[in-house]
Amino acid sequence: MQRIASRGRNSFTIRTMDPSDTHYIHGTRPEEQKRLSVLNRLLNEASLHQMRVRAGETILDVGSGLGQLTRALARAAGPEGRVVGVERDAEQMEEALRQARADGEEDLVELRVGDAVELPLEDTEWGTFDVVHARFLLEHVPDPAAVVRAMVRAARPGGRIVLEDDDHDVLRFFPELPETRRLWEAYFRTYASFGRDPYVGRRLVAMLHEAGAVPTGNTWLFFGSCAGSPNFDPMVANFVGVLEGARGSVLSAGELTDPEIEAGVSALKDWSRRPDAALWYATCWAEARRP
Repeated sequence: MQRIASRGRNSFTIRTMDPSDTHYIHGTRPEEQKRLSVLNRLLNEASLHQMRVRAGETILDVGSGLGQLTRALARAAGPEGRVVGVERDAEQMEEALRQARADGEEDLVELRVGDAVELPLEDTEWGTFDVVHARFLLEHVPDPAAVVRAMVRAARPGGRIVLEDDDHDVLRFFPELPETRRLWEAYFRTYASFGRDPYVGRRLVAMLHEAGAVPTGNTWLFFGSCAGSPNFDPMVANFVGVLEGARGSVLSAGELTDPEIEAGVSALKDWSRRPDAALWYATCWAEARRP
């Protein structure tokens, strides 16, 4: 059993949790947490714009990670709103709490340790949330459909269920990068070796429908850049971090050798200095309402 700290709006408790079948390919080292913090700064504005949070809404953020987006949702919902974040990883939760304290927002949201399938909700909370959201979660769980079913159950009738996740096949570099492309494809093939789906983004609408929700829209949130753009360097640094962070998983899956991984990372770094470099990527977005 693993001891995990959980913080609510006005209390701090210790829970015990039995780690089930989970595997986060990137791990939770400080370097990975730093990468995720930068990624949040790059993506949160687009997510918030698309989500259209209204003042006073109650929101459940499933897989809240380091909590930056969770706290941004709470700011958007305002003092009359309420936001609960659920995260199963102790190290992520500890860093989320540290960042919240550093920003003076320790009491802005309720952070709970728990599993995305067995959400840590009180009996009276089920079926009450205006918005239930998950981002970059479904690609890392063994049964994403079960997570979506739990999310639909948590929403109130007429409430919205919002999913954001990856389809790793959409990434494009130009000019082309054969070594990096080979590494990227090896990286997302490791998902299958761990029983995960690297293409889950294309399935979001179908999973919402299968979970009993009524799909209402889907789109892409662009996540790319080009040389000359102020966010190009941090975008490239994120992809370098993804590939370097997944080195152990790629090696253990037997996809590539360490020199092959290093060649792909080095090629990406060299490419980023080109004046014509362009990176094209987008995350999948789908929304539905609970009937």
